Amino acid sequence: MRKSVLGAVMALSIAVAGGGALIAYGQPAPGPAPAAGPAPNGPVVTAPQRPEGGAWMQWHRPGWRIGMMRHRWMRMHTFALFFRPADRQLTPPDVQKIAEAFLLWNGNHTWKVIDVAPSPGTGEVNFAIATPDNAVIARFSMDTKTGRLTRTG
Repeated sequence: MRKSVLGAVMALSIAVAGGGALIAYGQPAPGPAPAAGPAPNGPVVTAPQRPEGGAWMQWHRPGWRIGMMRHRWMRMHTFALFFRPADRQLTPPDVQKIAEAFLLWNGNHTWKVIDVAPSPGTGEVNFAIATPDNAVIARFSMDTKTGRLTRTG
C-alpha cells in the first residue's frame, strides 16, 4: 500500500512538473490575419517581436542545435548510405541502367534508351531516349567521371 501511494505521488509530481514546463514555454495561439488595406480605426498595431536570446533563440536560431541537426542531411546531399567517389568510372552499360532507371522512376514504361556509345576523347557517354518505334525524343551525354547529365539534342 505504501509503495503504491508513493508511486502515485511520484507520477503526479512528474505530471505537474511537465505541465508546468509546458505552460512556462507555451505560446499563445496566433490571432486572426490582418485585413488588407488601412485599418478603419487608425494605424495597424503589430504584435511585439520575440526578444533576442532566451530559450526560443537557443532552439530555433538557424544552424543551432536542433536546427543544425534537422538540416544536416540536406547539406550532406546524401543520406549517409553511400560514399560518392571523385571518379565514378561509369561505363556505357552503367549509363544505360541509370537512364532506364530514371524512366522507370518517373513512371514511363514505354520509352527506351538507345544508341548508348562512348564519345571519343571527351570522357562522356552519349545516349538517346526514344519511343517504342525508335523515334528519338532527346539526346543526352553523361560524364563518366562526375555523372553530370547534359542534353545535347
